[in-house]
Amino acid sequence: MEFKSDIQIAQEAVMTNISEIAAAGGIDKKYMEQYGNYKAKIDYSLLRDMKDRPDGKLILVTAISPTPAGEGKTTTSVGLADALHKLGKNVFAALREPSLGPVFGVKGGAAGGGYAQVVPMEDINLHFTGDMHAIGIANNLIAAILDNHIQQGNQLGIDVKKITWKRVVDMNDRQLRFLVDGLGGRVNGVPREDGFEITVASEIMAILCLSKDIMDLKERVASIIVGYTYDDKPVTVRDLKVEGAVAAVLKDALKPNLAQTLEHTPAFIHGGPFANIAHGCNSIMATRMALKLADYVVTEAGFAADLGAEKFVDIKCRKAGLRPSAAVVVATVRALKYHGGVAKADLNNENLDALEKGLPNLLQHVENVTKNFGLPCVVAINRFPTDTEAELELVREKCKELGVNVALSEVWGKGGAGGVELANEVLRLIDGDSEKGILPAENHFHFVYEDDLSLEQKIQAVATKIYRADGVEITPQAKKQLATIESLGFGNLPVCMAKTQFSFSDNASLLGAPRGFKITIRDVKVCAGAGFVVAKTGDIMTMPGLPKVPAAEKIDIDENGKITGLF
Repeated sequence: MEFKSDIQIAQEAVMTNISEIAAAGGIDKKYMEQYGNYKAKIDYSLLRDMKDRPDGKLILVTAISPTPAGEGKTTTSVGLADALHKLGKNVFAALREPSLGPVFGVKGGAAGGGYAQVVPMEDINLHFTGDMHAIGIANNLIAAILDNHIQQGNQLGIDVKKITWKRVVDMNDRQLRFLVDGLGGRVNGVPREDGFEITVASEIMAILCLSKDIMDLKERVASIIVGYTYDDKPVTVRDLKVEGAVAAVLKDALKPNLAQTLEHTPAFIHGGPFANIAHGCNSIMATRMALKLADYVVTEAGFAADLGAEKFVDIKCRKAGLRPSAAVVVATVRALKYHGGVAKADLNNENLDALEKGLPNLLQHVENVTKNFGLPCVVAINRFPTDTEAELELVREKCKELGVNVALSEVWGKGGAGGVELANEVLRLIDGDSEKGILPAENHFHFVYEDDLSLEQKIQAVATKIYRADGVEITPQAKKQLATIESLGFGNLPVCMAKTQFSFSDNASLLGAPRGFKITIRDVKVCAGAGFVVAKTGDIMTMPGLPKVPAAEKIDIDENGKITGLF
């Protein structure tokens, strides 16, 4: 049997005009700004006008530690939303926007897969409504103003060796990590070391995703620290007098993007900070808007539960006052066998021993969700044809020991119909079943740490509770940075751990659920505008590189404008 590619399935779909999707979702046309027939921005005044409407119930989709075998978190999120829609529920999806860097790099498209996708898939994966470009321009406007200020006399006394603000581009380009610029004589700037980050690592992206409205965004932009003076005083965007211009650039980017799934479920796709570098969640604006419009909202957090879900809880929920109703942890039998030591080429063969060795990765994520976040949880097995009944039963048995049910998900091949079992389990957790006398699952949602702990204690809490590390080792440079950040009054902020997505540890090769390791913090940076402190571990980089064979080599377009190769 020949399988169709994701892009083939998406291109064969008959989309509904976005105005009809909006109307079905309860969005009046006065709030809509259409970008063609199939995507639109929704004005943030909708949130103000609906502020008294009660919120729907928020469902978080997270996953096990990612592997080359694939997990299907976005696919499951889309399929779950479609399944709830199929069951007659009023539902929205609230998802992240893909970054062009990974699209052209290793990952390829990021709009779901198979028959559980958001469309128009090509637009979403490429330029969409221009949000990434606006974020890049806003970031680089600050950089240009900063260097111009130094060139024009440096009244603020900025030490060029203490500039923390970098330029960005939405591309994986290792060549730009470390630069010397301002060369070519006095008229061409002041020479200094510099470098680029990928756009989704910019604090502007984090601010866009954590802002409650345009004035909140402007205040957050003003609070960004771009560097320090010769006497170690922080220099902010407010000092550069450019927060108004930056907010103006971001005016439209702040508006959530409305699209649809293949089954015409409304979906907000807005914002996309990297989860291993930043906080990895879609925007507060889109999530809040969805909660006002729908009874159920399916959202996802980046990578695995140790990264995306932890930051969803400790950063996004803390700042937005959100309280999730339930969580879904996505896994595949193939990925669990990979965590158990099986080579990628051999994953199609039944191997209960390897599965049992890999299962602790899933079980640790589940335990984090239920105990460290206090959320009702279901495990979604993204089913592959090669999964055997014995393997599936082993997963069920081990999850049952933690008091968590397993639901098979076949949304990749069947769309919403393949997610009904999962949707029913989610509904049971959230609403119970009055006909059967089943009460909703207990929800004891809480943060991993409290605000009044020191930054070091917060880092220790995440490392020991979530990663199961024996402790934290902080380099002398990072210790000095922590002391400076706390002396400046930012000790009450949450921490955003920058860590590899492939392991609970800071070593990407330690698969499964490793023990007997420590987390090394080598660099700490305050994002005063976003409102968190980034702690960098291991060799994590804010500018990825391309692989030997980039995904871009497979992408093409024909004379009719039809794109191929995007998965």
